[in-house]
Amino acid sequence: MGVLVRSAARQLCYAARAVIPCTWRGKYFSSGSDEPAANNRVTPMLRHLMYKIKSTGPITVAEYMKEVLTNPAKGKAEAVSDVMIKSLQVLDTEWQSTALGLAKRRGRHLSFASQREYTWDLGAGGSQGYYMHRDMLGEKGDFITSPEISQIFGELLGIWFISEWMATGKNVAFQLVELGPGRGTLMGDILRVFSQLGSVLKNCDISIHLVEVSQNLSELQALTLTEAKIPLEQNPESLVYMKGVTKSGLPISWYRDLQDVPKGYSFFLAHEFFDVLPVHKFQKTPQGWREVLIDIDPQVSGKLRFVLAPCVTPAQAFLQHDEIRDHVEVCPDAGVIIQELSERIALTGGAALIADYGHDGTKTDTFRGFCGHELHDVLIAPGTADLTADVDFSYLRRMAQGKVASLGPTEQQTFLKNMGIDVRLKVLFNKSDEPSVRQQLLQGYDMLMNPQKMGERFNFFALLPHERLHGRSHHINACQSRPSASPVAGFGELAWQ
Repeated sequence: MGVLVRSAARQLCYAARAVIPCTWRGKYFSSGSDEPAANNRVTPMLRHLMYKIKSTGPITVAEYMKEVLTNPAKGKAEAVSDVMIKSLQVLDTEWQSTALGLAKRRGRHLSFASQREYTWDLGAGGSQGYYMHRDMLGEKGDFITSPEISQIFGELLGIWFISEWMATGKNVAFQLVELGPGRGTLMGDILRVFSQLGSVLKNCDISIHLVEVSQNLSELQALTLTEAKIPLEQNPESLVYMKGVTKSGLPISWYRDLQDVPKGYSFFLAHEFFDVLPVHKFQKTPQGWREVLIDIDPQVSGKLRFVLAPCVTPAQAFLQHDEIRDHVEVCPDAGVIIQELSERIALTGGAALIADYGHDGTKTDTFRGFCGHELHDVLIAPGTADLTADVDFSYLRRMAQGKVASLGPTEQQTFLKNMGIDVRLKVLFNKSDEPSVRQQLLQGYDMLMNPQKMGERFNFFALLPHERLHGRSHHINACQSRPSASPVAGFGELAWQ
């Protein structure tokens, strides 16, 4: 049997070598053939990728994203994650058994809960992945997120969670779980709202849970969120690798994997989390769908290029049979996370709020890079730029598999207006006498709401129990008030009870 497996693997490798030059040219400098030589510098990550491709053949775009964003630049064998195996198990396609067998033969253990997941499995040392060796946020980084633009953004999200807690019966306790918390700025704004509305939440036991595998970022989050006078408890070997107390006195814990977060009535937040999860890209050809791969350019030294797979690849199991677009991006990791969130919400209640750049199954090529707030060729100087792809919310909805209700995607300008951003802006504007502060408030508002900026490109999407939309609750006891089927804040006008 081992001989047969090795023989099949060799045949697959030979087939992968017979790639088709990719005539498709992506929207965002995808092939980079005309990039100035000075910009095409050889980075440690590029050397690692070229070694890997020479050893295994062309790699998928998903594997490229994982390597570039999170992997140490060490020679490692190509792998297909457990995420792919789990996702394939829920698909009913003719490719399922073949793809599962291939994934298991080539796979290794990999937790799925964070976009920075690979680092913990591959070990420390020599880290060259983009997320692992720099602070990518803010003006000095490569991109700025909404919490960095205006405090109002996080405050309104805090109001959203309180509104949902009230609408579902004011449970005696809830967990607030954030996936990929960045610097902790967003969570800090949310917790400030919780403190300001302490009279509303006084009888509720709240705990904070952050899913983060980057040690550097978790330390930044702790600096932002925790009480300095109370030392952190740290245990790298534990599933809860860090514990502390927030500045407002709430218990806060850090995990590397969503599955390690205790199950219970929870509100989940994923802000600009899904857009950096790795995607597989597919192009429709006269011969049918073909996966887009990344190979070494034989014409230019030290250069990568896009190619098309010569035949069907295992990841094509994720494509819809009735797909009408000619180019598609699919994120299996996102599907697995949505399934985990859906199962938890259906079982114990709560909700998930997802905010990200995305579309409802209409866009094609969105894979792009950012460096210094400018678009950057995704194949040039890998490891020095952020890589991202818009979230396909129609895929997230499909992966919920009807276990929970979904709302959205709703454009950010609509969501924030429904949440009362205009009222909050007016309050903050009138409180300040400083012209610079007022100008900053107006500029932040414009960035968040302007259709030409983030207003229409950024979307909100929610997962809720079916009971939420019908005025029922998972658990009603003497300490809870009975919920009513009020509109969901943001997706309709905010209604306090």
